[in-house]
Amino acid sequence: MMLGYYDMGFYGITIVLSLVGMVVSGILKSKFSKYSKVRLSNGLTGHEVARRMLDYFGIPEVKIIEGRGTLTDHYNPLHRTVTLSPDVYRGNSISAAAVAAHECGHAVQHKEAYAMLKLRSAVVPVVSFAARAQQFLLIGAFMLLNSFPQLMLITIISFLITTFFAFITLPVEFDASKRALNWLSDEGVLEGSEYNGAKDALFWAAMTYVAAAISALVMVVYLMSKYNNRN
Repeated sequence: MMLGYYDMGFYGITIVLSLVGMVVSGILKSKFSKYSKVRLSNGLTGHEVARRMLDYFGIPEVKIIEGRGTLTDHYNPLHRTVTLSPDVYRGNSISAAAVAAHECGHAVQHKEAYAMLKLRSAVVPVVSFAARAQQFLLIGAFMLLNSFPQLMLITIISFLITTFFAFITLPVEFDASKRALNWLSDEGVLEGSEYNGAKDALFWAAMTYVAAAISALVMVVYLMSKYNNRN
């Protein structure tokens, strides 16, 4: 009976978290759509904003690349590149400036050897392996829960690894946004309503990582409950 309560509780929480994730994702898309239509008074494109920020912090060797798709912007510490989606790279909107500066914030973290970024980068290979193995482990763990419970323990460890990664990502993302907003304000790139719009957009971008981390934690708790109540 207790096991049934755990299952129902998990499914209920999962549904709620899924809805929250959908809402947060919807708000994020709405915010970026809204601010992508507001042209900067200085007319700077995302590429120009990124170049200025990188040069300001003394990292001109970091290349800025135009990528593909939407919201695919990222910083690659291995190749020292900032990849900006077309709308950000070429756009001269609040959204473009906010995203470009945020990704450059990661480059600044790299230059300054920001501890949490170093930690996240160090565990990427292990996390990638754990994430690939999870789908196969999960099926076997439930099928062999009573006859081979050790497999569930291995599965729990794999989810603990990815959950750990999700949580150490939070300070990395929040810090990159803080660096971006401080620079945008201090250098007068964004002021007044433009700055407030960038802050709003980056806040909701960060909330997607928060929702993902909480969902990962709930999964670990559920798997632990299944293991503890397997008999």
